Amino acid sequence: MTDLKERVAPVVEEAVPIKSRPVASSIAKHAGLIVLALIMLYPVLWMVVSSLRPNNEIFRSPGLILSGLRIENYSEGWTALASPFGHYLINSAIVVAGCVIGNLASCSLAAYAFARLEFTGKKVFFAIMLGTIMLPIHVIIVPQYILFSQLGWINTFLPLVVPKFLATDAFFVFLMVQFIRGLPRELDEAARIDGAGHPRIFLRVVLPLMLPALATTAIFTFIWTWNDFFSQLIYLTDPDMYTVPVALRSYVDATVSTSWGSMFAMSVVSLLPVFLAFLLGQRFLIKGIATTGIK
Repeated sequence: MTDLKERVAPVVEEAVPIKSRPVASSIAKHAGLIVLALIMLYPVLWMVVSSLRPNNEIFRSPGLILSGLRIENYSEGWTALASPFGHYLINSAIVVAGCVIGNLASCSLAAYAFARLEFTGKKVFFAIMLGTIMLPIHVIIVPQYILFSQLGWINTFLPLVVPKFLATDAFFVFLMVQFIRGLPRELDEAARIDGAGHPRIFLRVVLPLMLPALATTAIFTFIWTWNDFFSQLIYLTDPDMYTVPVALRSYVDATVSTSWGSMFAMSVVSLLPVFLAFLLGQRFLIKGIATTGIK
């Protein structure tokens, strides 16, 4: 009995630190992730804090401690431009709504065609579609501007919205194609036996099952369009047509002193819809990216 205890004791002593190692490693990893998260969130937190500071104190200290609250930055920033800031929020909402609807309608139809239909040159067209993902917007912006200028669309929302109804975002087409390919073809065959054609199969069978992919497309389109500055700056020249990103640029003027507090305050306001869209659609976003199909 004594020999058995002497043999077991060293094993028990060695087992204790082995169990504690994963715990210590997990604590270290979580601490590192928290530090990295704080580093990434620091610019946003600094912007929020700066929106509550007087204009002459914003760049004096990089810290996040407030010596006093100046809520007037929000009221002054709301009315600082030619129109109230709500006017630019409405303009952005109109553009975003058109882009979201356009991408959902056109990309889902194009994805169904690539995933379920058989036609000549299907693989070639699919490869060309994927190749457009590698084209930066700076390459195509000049011919697009010439085309839209000849159509008389400059200084309207049409150049920003109409292309979305033509399935120009290849990333979302590819995302939906992969999702549809994960759906069982037996569902299509059962609907076809009942006399359904491709339009009815798409609307009644495939489209309801594509909710995660559609939600992912809607969220990404919302965020990318809301934050888009370059395209909106190119096509919108009338201050009355400005969207939020272009309007925020108007707060910076090289000829007069810039009201940084008002600009940061309106930047915080412009970020709220993005945060809400991400928080409300996070569950669908994860499902859509995973493209798991039916469980």
